[in-house]
Amino acid sequence: LRKQEEPEAQRLATSLEIYVTGSLNVFNHQTNVDINNRIVCFDIKELGKQLKKIGMLVIQDQVWNRVTMNRSAHKSTRYYVDEFHLLLKEEQTAAYSVEIWKRFRKWGGIPTGITQNIKDLLSSREIENIFENSDFIYMLNQASGDRQILAKQLNISPTQLSYVTNSNEGEGLLFYGNVIIPFVDRFPKNSLYKIMTTRLEETSEAG
Repeated sequence: LRKQEEPEAQRLATSLEIYVTGSLNVFNHQTNVDINNRIVCFDIKELGKQLKKIGMLVIQDQVWNRVTMNRSAHKSTRYYVDEFHLLLKEEQTAAYSVEIWKRFRKWGGIPTGITQNIKDLLSSREIENIFENSDFIYMLNQASGDRQILAKQLNISPTQLSYVTNSNEGEGLLFYGNVIIPFVDRFPKNSLYKIMTTRLEETSEAG
């Protein structure tokens, strides 16, 4: 039995070596970030292609552990994922995302996926599971091809679809359970707006 196990163990050790002592050992170090802060932002933008997948898995695992600990402490946890379609491109991170969407709400977790790339999002085999376990969807203006797919997936009528067809800023549809509500949100351009805006021309850093 031992002789049969050794080649498998050696194969695993060889596969992991590059991530443990090799050139991709980015995550094999003590963090210098206080991950017990109330707000923690994980940014994988600078990770290369080889590390992006494992980076996403490491972050998902960290979030899972945080939600588990907060659950024991009777605290809720908000989990926001920007460019959510990237998680659904990879089989492992997509499967992990489905588990998160299914289980977190029972543990006081509130997962939120954010994306502008609807085509990639809808091409995932897991998106149906994500939609089925999402109580709240906030939809803004959509491209023509995406609208038709979304209309079928979310049972949107032609009249309701008009609210995400060539709509203006702050206009769209809210989905809450079985209810679909058109909305128009005119956010006042006050001091809070100046902090929140992501438009470069509206920020003080813009030249």
